[in-house]
Amino acid sequence: MSGQLPLALRLRPQQRLQDFVPGENGQALTALQQLLAAPGPAQVYLSGPVGVGKSHLLAGLCGAAEQRGLSAAYLPLADAAELHPAMLEGLEAYDLLALDDVQAIAGQADWEQALFALYNRARDAGRRLVVTADCGPAQLPIQLPDLRSRLAWGEPYRLKPLPDEDKLLLLADEARRRGLQLSPEVARYILDRAPRDLPSLLALMNRLDDAALAAQRGLTLPFVREQLLAGQ
Repeated sequence: MSGQLPLALRLRPQQRLQDFVPGENGQALTALQQLLAAPGPAQVYLSGPVGVGKSHLLAGLCGAAEQRGLSAAYLPLADAAELHPAMLEGLEAYDLLALDDVQAIAGQADWEQALFALYNRARDAGRRLVVTADCGPAQLPIQLPDLRSRLAWGEPYRLKPLPDEDKLLLLADEARRRGLQLSPEVARYILDRAPRDLPSLLALMNRLDDAALAAQRGLTLPFVREQLLAGQ
């Protein structure tokens, strides 16, 4: 993303679309890929509980957009208390808008009005818009009826948590991407003893990567066991 964007609009590192393990969420991933390939206006709505990869998909989508020569803006609305609705002004200039955790601004009149206005400007400008929330648009406690109707415009996809077998694949892929080898035995050990949501697993892989580099060791079972015990 542009270096001129505010910090809140910059992407989280190491989250690429091609690294997303879809599991049962293949249709949602395909919809996002098609959204990039098609001209706007277009909209996708992703919902699901914490840890299913919504933020990963948005960050990866923005990165993929920029590889195609498109401009993209990512806004984490979970940080709305530290932001201001005025940040939405002018975002329709971007080819792709990625608004994460829209449930965080539900019931806040200034944010709802600003988001409603952005929807209208973005659609008039032919932009692509992807929104995530913890529930579908009908369940969101949005007070502004017109905004609720705009949210329902997007093709809805409910993301499901990965089954254990796919989480094992994710751990192995993350290790390989870092130049490490992770045996099925060690991957299973991690999954049986660490928090199973995706953000926690990815954070753990970052920690193991740093520790392995510092100690010049591989991800053997004794080393991983040592690191997990040290983190308790």
